Amino acid sequence: MQHSAAQDPADLPDLAHTHARPAHWLATATATAAVVALAGLLQPGPAGATAAPSAPRPAPAPEAAEADYPLECRGAAHKVAKRASGDLDGDGNPETVAVVHCEAGSGTPPSGVYVLTRGRGEGAPARVVATLVAPKDGKNVTGLAVRDGAVHATLLGYSSPDVPMCCPDEKEQVSWNWQDGAFVRVARAEARSA
Repeated sequence: MQHSAAQDPADLPDLAHTHARPAHWLATATATAAVVALAGLLQPGPAGATAAPSAPRPAPAPEAAEADYPLECRGAAHKVAKRASGDLDGDGNPETVAVVHCEAGSGTPPSGVYVLTRGRGEGAPARVVATLVAPKDGKNVTGLAVRDGAVHATLLGYSSPDVPMCCPDEKEQVSWNWQDGAFVRVARAEARSA
């Protein structure tokens, strides 16, 4: 194996591109900038940029204590005895169902069952959009739930005016479903004596 002696630079071929000139620097810088810009356009955006937009959060359920109920309490206050919330009409926002009766010193006054929706305008109180049971029906409500888009309640009543107010003798399990723009009542079991 032969070792070559160091060559004289003058003996090497003239390589024009090895001598940096301003035009070469300008061409290299322009090409580099074009590659960087193209790479930036082809890169995916930030991780969250391609995610589907999140669905808007439903509004909170209407507040039962603030509503104006169609009760005639003859100067006495009303009391919200029970409440339950859920989306009853399928619009993605919850409604509130409230069992309300007039305050009484003794005894058990009849209840009303009302469906509430949000008030019109920010800060407006909830508004009653449906009466499922009116106090004039003479019923007391012992159970209330909202499940699967329906209102479920247990109603206690009286078979005749001779039954003492302390002791209802009828019990009925009922449900209301939203159908064709209205609440439709469905008896879950036959009315029977309590």
